[in-house]
Amino acid sequence: MPEHRIRINADFWKGKNVLVTGHTGFKGTWLSLWLQGMGANVTGYSLEPPTNPSLFELCRMEEIVSSTTADIRNMPALTAAIKEAAPDIVFHLAAQPLVRASYMNPIETYEINTMGTVNLLEAVRQAVKSGVPVKAVIHVSTDKCYSQLDEARGYRETDRLGGGDPYSNSKALTELIVSSYRQIYENEAGHSNAKVALASVRAGNVIGGGDWAEDRLIPDCFRAILQGNAVNLRYPQAVRPWQHVLEPLHGYLLLAQHLYEDSQFAQAWNFGPEDSDTVTVEEVVSHLCSKWGGQASYLVDQAEHPHEAHVLRLDCTKSRNLLGWSPRWNLDTAISKSIEWVKGYELKEDCRELCSKQIQEFVEGSELHDH
Repeated sequence: MPEHRIRINADFWKGKNVLVTGHTGFKGTWLSLWLQGMGANVTGYSLEPPTNPSLFELCRMEEIVSSTTADIRNMPALTAAIKEAAPDIVFHLAAQPLVRASYMNPIETYEINTMGTVNLLEAVRQAVKSGVPVKAVIHVSTDKCYSQLDEARGYRETDRLGGGDPYSNSKALTELIVSSYRQIYENEAGHSNAKVALASVRAGNVIGGGDWAEDRLIPDCFRAILQGNAVNLRYPQAVRPWQHVLEPLHGYLLLAQHLYEDSQFAQAWNFGPEDSDTVTVEEVVSHLCSKWGGQASYLVDQAEHPHEAHVLRLDCTKSRNLLGWSPRWNLDTAISKSIEWVKGYELKEDCRELCSKQIQEFVEGSELHDH
């Protein structure tokens, strides 16, 4: 495999047909906006935005992407959407993404995450058989798919899959599904001119402007601060790999470029922060409160809560060496950019402009790192 092909090539994306499932979510909106800004023709397949307010609606995304509003579990609708969009590249983000919600609704979590992934991969398979030119599919997974050993070293792509809670476990199952479909795609490639390259990506805890999810640390922080309340910490000593949302998206886009041209990249990939940015919940919140200023504060919740892994770290050596990917914004910058976005939102600034400006800053910063 070639090493150190670093830059995202905007020319590569210009005119490409790209399908994004889960495009109305936080991560999906940022990705769709980035793709559209590079000239890609973006089609989204998703339920209605999962939060109110929603980044998708605030960015007026319906003006710039074509959307199908449907459930990932609806196989006929999904197959029809893929055939109509005729994508060159597919990003599969649609999921039930919250650990606490998975304890409350485990059946729904498994249905959406596991069978939703089967549906997506099978719909791609059927579309390719009918002549749709899909060349690359990226399944978006999570650092929580690994068997939770709480080791000091970061998880590597070859480590054992597992996950204790229903969310984490369902995502581990999707990795097995991806592995199986990779073989199906490869076996069938000889019967047509099309070969679909399938990869999975595992990122850390993403932060950034426009996330209003319930039971997620940084959104909870901003909600509390804006309401004049102390931030309530449920797992203050839990260690997580924190990164700005643009970091893993940068990895997904780079990987897609590689995958489109070379099926050797059809593997699992980690995209996490530097080790120095894998820190405790309390450290992150203390840092955020300090940067926000004023009366921002936090307190530790003493109640019992469902189990979550104590330590999650990612070893991203493979992505660095084979994709030329590396983190651009450290945790301090990620927090600053998140605060900047939220304060802009509070001042009624244009949210699409806020996002586009930060994407541009990220890209320009990446270019500076490349020389």
